[in-house]
Amino acid sequence: VNMQKYAPVYRNADDLATGKGVIDGIMKKYKDVGISDRSMVWNTDLIETLELENLINQAAQEMHSAEARQESRGAHAHETYPDRDDVNWMKHTLSFLDKPYVEDAKVQLRYRAVIDQPLDKEMHHVPPAKRVY
Repeated sequence: VNMQKYAPVYRNADDLATGKGVIDGIMKKYKDVGISDRSMVWNTDLIETLELENLINQAAQEMHSAEARQESRGAHAHETYPDRDDVNWMKHTLSFLDKPYVEDAKVQLRYRAVIDQPLDKEMHHVPPAKRVY
């Protein structure tokens, strides 16, 4: 519910900033999650707990990455920044957690340049362009 509320398809800066705080709080609460089933065969309790950890991890990285990107591009429709910004945002966002346990971790963001030229002679260069429908 929080992802649909704070990081929907059409996003804005205020909701993303609020959502970032909400998801960080949820990450810290993960330490309170416990497993009662200790069996090693068909342990759905364990599987669901691992899935929950993964979903929290993914939600946090999506929220932090979306909040940092101050533009609209592709499926990232940002109402506060409606235009595409190739000068500042023609790059890939790389996100990860800085610690192995989600409840202790913080989301880290790094960036990598986009390879905008073909790597061989078989394909011609296709310049970036705004999507129009």
